Amino acid sequence: VQLQASGGGLVQAGGSVRLSCKTSGFTVEYHVIGWFRQGPGKEREGLVCISVYTGLIEYYEDSVKGRFTISRDNAKNTVYLQMDGLKPEDTAVYYCAGDYFSHCPHGGAWPKSTYGMDYWGKGTLVTVSS
Repeated sequence: VQLQASGGGLVQAGGSVRLSCKTSGFTVEYHVIGWFRQGPGKEREGLVCISVYTGLIEYYEDSVKGRFTISRDNAKNTVYLQMDGLKPEDTAVYYCAGDYFSHCPHGGAWPKSTYGMDYWGKGTLVTVSS
C-alpha cells in the first residue's frame, strides 16, 4: 500500500487549499483514509476520516469542522481535503493515512496521532501567513 499527499504550499490567512491523497495497493474498497497534521512543536493529530466504500465521514478535530471537507474519487483512487478559511494555526505538515477498516475509527480508545492506521504517506507542508 502506498499513499502520496500533495497540494501543500503557502497561502494567506482566509485562503483555501485542496490537498490530494493518491493511493495504490489497497486490495479491497473496505478501507479508510484519514488526514492528519503535525504543527511546529506539536504532536500529530487526526483531523478527519472517510470510509472509501461507504463514504461515511468521521471528524476528529473540532477546530476544522465547518472549514475542512474530505471527499473521495474512487475512480481515481484519490481522497481530497478541501481547506477553507485557513488560519495561521493551521500551519503544519499534513499527512494522509489509511488502513483496512470498514468504518473510520472513533472513540477515546484510539491514539489521536494514528487512530490505528498503519499505512502512511509522506506529508505535504501547508504554511498559512497572517
